[in-house]
Amino acid sequence: MNYRNLFEGIDSLVKLENNQYALPINFDNGATTPPLKSVVDIVNKNIQNYGPIARGLGQKGDYCTEEFEAARDYLLEFFNLKNSNTHTVIYTKSTTEGLNLLSKVLIKNKDDIVLTTRMEHHANDLPWRYAASVEYVETDTLGRVRIEDIERKLIKHCGHVKYVAITAASNVTGYINTINKIAQICHKYGAQIIVDGAQIVAHREVNMLGHNKEDQIDFLVFSAHKAYAPFGSGAIIGLKDDLNSNNPFLKGGGCVKGVFDSYVTWEEVPHRLEAGTQNFFGVIAMAKALKDLKEIGFKNISDHENNIKNHILGEINKIKNVICYGDIQNTDDRLGVISFNIKNKNYEEVASYFANKYAIALRCGKFCAHPYVDRLIGVTSSISYIDILDDDWKIGMIRASLGLYNTIEEADKFLNILEHIANTNNQII
Repeated sequence: MNYRNLFEGIDSLVKLENNQYALPINFDNGATTPPLKSVVDIVNKNIQNYGPIARGLGQKGDYCTEEFEAARDYLLEFFNLKNSNTHTVIYTKSTTEGLNLLSKVLIKNKDDIVLTTRMEHHANDLPWRYAASVEYVETDTLGRVRIEDIERKLIKHCGHVKYVAITAASNVTGYINTINKIAQICHKYGAQIIVDGAQIVAHREVNMLGHNKEDQIDFLVFSAHKAYAPFGSGAIIGLKDDLNSNNPFLKGGGCVKGVFDSYVTWEEVPHRLEAGTQNFFGVIAMAKALKDLKEIGFKNISDHENNIKNHILGEINKIKNVICYGDIQNTDDRLGVISFNIKNKNYEEVASYFANKYAIALRCGKFCAHPYVDRLIGVTSSISYIDILDDDWKIGMIRASLGLYNTIEEADKFLNILEHIANTNNQII
């Protein structure tokens, strides 16, 4: 099915380096997605209704407050928590902010142990490094997380691991981690699971409730700008009692019951962790995008994206001089995220060529996952700060990441250009 008519802006022409205009191909959905038309419509419609949330008694403020809270209810429904009273929704501006918030609110002591993996985006690595004592689970030779090593490390620490922080899907290889199964392992040894859901929410159904308490997801964080609602919103879906257990990450208006000369009493969650004026338009856009994805159906979404992904992986494997990272034979556990290099070609120059000559947007570099990319490329020793400052030191990849609106025709154009670049002898294209 062609889903392109659902999206805003994808048919707007862009200017090439030769001053001609071309229809762009966006294969950088892992970074940011275009908005659904319905999302743009709901924002435009509500401009006329804009008012303060949970402040004042005006009709517009009341309307915005009702819609703001209705969106919170829908997010719980979206993650299969509608009939559960265990979780709440905390609005954030991004996954990064959400994970930093959790590191400040949940961690009580720098000696608390957090287990994470070498697959992680920096947003699910760096906050824990500065808040807790971190231990890492390694990846195998193809880049998958060693799930059995999670259990080994939990056993080793004899119930002292507080949290296991893991991505639901890699932004480098697209590998999907079995988060409910991992949750079951965590709970067996007294740990809780924190899921970076940034890459999974727009592509696969997430059942946070699970089949029973053992495989329930304790915390999940995601960004709406990776799910077709790029208006600066995100959310934490997490356990109410745990999120109530510490002082707020941000302090100010809206998060207090009372402020007195010598002490403060805080609100309960979610408002306890939502100080300041909230992003009304981002929140209603996020809820609308998720509703549309649910209506389209995640089987339809995965079938469409898998068809393009498998086509690209099958053809890219036939092109000489192309190095593809991750498992390209067994791909059922991969989203449409394909990272590659061309032998003897500079990854930045290749990505620039695609963009400037053909209006094909890719990503290049280390995708905010430096330790993971280093391992996939084969860098095993630590890189010093001096090495990084050296202009001759360059390690990175090129990434194509698919969205619902992409097509086989776009994939074929990409593959034809890739083959041309890979077969030319010029170092600088």
